[in-house]
Amino acid sequence: MKTALLSWYEANKRDLPWRETGDPYHVWLSEIMLQQTRVEAVREKFIEFTSELPDIPSLAACDDDRLMRLWEGMGYYSRARNLKKCAQALMNEYQGRLPEERDELIRLPGIGPYTAGAVSAIAYGRPAAAVDGNVMRVLARLFGMEDDIRDAHTKQLMEQIILHCYDTWTPDRHTVQSFTQAWMEIGALVCVPNGPPHCSECPFVHVCRAHLEETTDRIPYRSPLKQRKIIEKTVLVIRDGEHFLLHKRPDTGLLAGLYEFPSVDAVLSVREALDETERLGFEPLHIRRLPDSRHIFTHLEWHMTAYEIRTASPLACSEGYILADKKDLAQRAIPNAFQKYKDYYQLRD
Repeated sequence: MKTALLSWYEANKRDLPWRETGDPYHVWLSEIMLQQTRVEAVREKFIEFTSELPDIPSLAACDDDRLMRLWEGMGYYSRARNLKKCAQALMNEYQGRLPEERDELIRLPGIGPYTAGAVSAIAYGRPAAAVDGNVMRVLARLFGMEDDIRDAHTKQLMEQIILHCYDTWTPDRHTVQSFTQAWMEIGALVCVPNGPPHCSECPFVHVCRAHLEETTDRIPYRSPLKQRKIIEKTVLVIRDGEHFLLHKRPDTGLLAGLYEFPSVDAVLSVREALDETERLGFEPLHIRRLPDSRHIFTHLEWHMTAYEIRTASPLACSEGYILADKKDLAQRAIPNAFQKYKDYYQLRD
């Protein structure tokens, strides 16, 4: 089985920028970026990010606003904040170098069991288990496992399967690196997350339980998530002739520390939107509706009504707010939830 998997990987692995150098920083960064984000989007962002922040010291010293701008478009901004926290911890405790062992890696900020295993195995060739959603899907189908893959016990069981593979043979560093990435790759390219698997292309086609028993449509089993909470919001794009008003979100919680257009957790009428503008200290001159939008987070969903409000006099900032012209607006890290409105003003006035 190991030979078939490794042969398949050597013949089919994708050319990805973080695989070119073997740099532990690149491995770690790519694994964090790939959480919740498609490979196609990460490929371009990874090159841009590493050209600006080429190593752990530069990441540790990066200004927060600049870091958010570099991360813009990726979503889940807490990943970027945790990257910086981890880089600072590495500078303080490990002379700016990622440790090799999984048990040390997992104690660092923002590094969980999967990332710790991936960095240890891929960057350093250590026989550690790195089990993500792709790997769990492959193992569940290969062994016909109908356990809930959202259950922590199921993941632990699959980690033991990977570790048992190492117990039965003593691979060299390069083999561990390839073996670890091969499981991920086959889950991404063959035993795919959406739609039927491409079983004819799989090196396990003759031994895969789910394929042989025709149960790939129900394996892996994943218990349903709780229904997302829907929050109705009204977005206020308040502007004078040159500038837009932006609000900085609190330093903790959802979208912490990012700039956004001011908003209210309610559906406001035109009159209520004007009243809210006055409450913020501005004299509205003209109001118009902007297109509605919605944004889905993991556990909640925003349904957004929006207004553009032109003010009668130049904007002045109170604490927690800044002014941004169109150029600055384009460069600011605005959460994806508000991207529709940001893009709207890049295309027209």
